[in-house]
Amino acid sequence: MLKTPVAAGAQAVAASAERAPVRAVLACLSLSILLSSLGTSIANVGLPTLAQAFTASFQEVQWVVLAYLLAITTLIVSVGRFGDIIGRRRLLLAGILLFTVASVLCGVAPNLWLLISARAAQGLGAAVMMALTMAFIGETVPKTKIGSAMGLLGTMSAIGTALGPSLGGVLIGGFSWRAIFLVNVPLGILTFLLAHRYLPLDRLVTKPERAAFDNVGTLLLTLTLTAYALAMTIGRGRFGSLNLALLLVSACGVGLFVRAEARAASPLIRLAMFRDPALNASLAMSVLVSTVMMATLVVGPFYLSRALGLDATRVGLVLSIGPLAAGLTGVPAGRLADSFGAQRMTIVGLSGIAAGSLCLSFIPAALGTIGYIAPIVVLTACYALFQTANNTEVMTDISPDQRGVISGMLNLSRNLGLITGASVMGAVFSLGSETVNVTTAHPEVVATGMRVTFTVAAMLSVVALALAFGSRGARRSRASATSRSRRQSAPM
Repeated sequence: MLKTPVAAGAQAVAASAERAPVRAVLACLSLSILLSSLGTSIANVGLPTLAQAFTASFQEVQWVVLAYLLAITTLIVSVGRFGDIIGRRRLLLAGILLFTVASVLCGVAPNLWLLISARAAQGLGAAVMMALTMAFIGETVPKTKIGSAMGLLGTMSAIGTALGPSLGGVLIGGFSWRAIFLVNVPLGILTFLLAHRYLPLDRLVTKPERAAFDNVGTLLLTLTLTAYALAMTIGRGRFGSLNLALLLVSACGVGLFVRAEARAASPLIRLAMFRDPALNASLAMSVLVSTVMMATLVVGPFYLSRALGLDATRVGLVLSIGPLAAGLTGVPAGRLADSFGAQRMTIVGLSGIAAGSLCLSFIPAALGTIGYIAPIVVLTACYALFQTANNTEVMTDISPDQRGVISGMLNLSRNLGLITGASVMGAVFSLGSETVNVTTAHPEVVATGMRVTFTVAAMLSVVALALAFGSRGARRSRASATSRSRRQSAPM
């Protein structure tokens, strides 16, 4: 009996999945996440050196960071959907290769604007790696182990974020600023070789069966997200006429995007998926929690240096404790989600985030550094638990042809929260401090701003917690309705 190309392709994929050790696949995906998160944090420490090397202003060199973040934020949903259509393995291999080549171009860039362009290309490669790693978890890891796998990815992300500033400082001190980009090259080559060897083959799809890519929707979403991200990042947290204009453009872009998706034969994002209240709640919670977590990065350095009087070295050490706590919590958090249920652990994580934020809002300066560290450890550890449980809940039961785009949306919601938090929580801190220049403000004023900021953060956490409880009720109602329907349709 002759086999059709599709049947033969399905058998090849199944055989490939059986041959591919799960641990080897997880090693490849973990390195992908490590590289993309390291690329986010390692460049920040090099901005002063870059300003001197290229005789540029801070506003110019900050685009080395912004170009990377903007590329990830604006393209992560599109590349996730593209992977669903053309095959995730081949696109992930292309993304790793692009990230590695772009790292070489960053390291040899002769001027600032070529460096910024290469960083944008590096960000595109990182967007592919971020979007598709979670999608691969859904198809290569058994359902009972998805939480543990998500926890591992969270751990690698936290390690990359924590390692970036310290590794970057060592490389710049021992070599030059070029080393902070060239260090990605051997890691990128290793990741590419592992991915090529162990990732399961893509399913063969005939042309009539393959969905078309939504070019119009992709363009509209990219322009909308770019306008929003620029509105939140330019102007150093101060909203002027340009920021408002960009927000209006992004609002109009949302309307045009929804209209285009409703008419598209093969939409980038199926609007019907937003009828699922559980998915909407998960995405909204991710935005809110990321906004809260960004407050620790925006407010923490000022509070530690101005209110507690720590020098730059000690500030760096204290700030690294949060990512370290998240890294140590990731794998245990995944096991907890597998053992006790992702919904329950999502609520536990959100409760801890709210408690940590509330403690930070009432900490007196008399407690000193330990009074800052203890709530931060609680906050970041519970963030790792929430992130792992929330991602597990979303990615466990979705159709295979939507894994890439849903994974991209989860990453997008996190990035939008971080971008929004950098602007909004920074503005809350300035308003709470009642000062224009926080860098020269009195310690008591900075402490007041800290309390106000984390009071707002605690309120946002409570809103996320309410969404979690509402989502849990919606899931139970849907499950009971499905059960009743099955009983009624069962033969007597």
